[in-house]
Amino acid sequence: MTIAELCLLAVVVLTIASIAPAKLSGARDFDNANPRDPGFYRPGLRARSQGAHLNGNEAFPFFAAAVILAEIKSVPQPTLNILAVAFVAARLAYVLLYLTNRPSLRSMVWSVGFLINLVIFFAPMWAGR
Repeated sequence: MTIAELCLLAVVVLTIASIAPAKLSGARDFDNANPRDPGFYRPGLRARSQGAHLNGNEAFPFFAAAVILAEIKSVPQPTLNILAVAFVAARLAYVLLYLTNRPSLRSMVWSVGFLINLVIFFAPMWAGR
């Protein structure tokens, strides 16, 4: 298993973990029978945690497709591994910035992560594969 493939798992784990602050901060109010109750995710940390979680769900499919495409097309593995780790680092920074309510910096980091993902996606073309 490659580092890039392990990064797929890392992004999934990070996405799941990003909802934890909401559930932990409102453990008494959380109703597991109605986990998507919009009232639970009211403004504040819970709303930001849910936002980070939802964005992770949106970001993952493109990242997974890009990594799989790059591996199928035999992009040099060291290059792909570095890019995948950089994407995971950007996602981690994004989640932390979301949770700590730093929207401008968060948006910049999101853009960096998206650009990294584009590079992964187009890497087969640039590698001539």
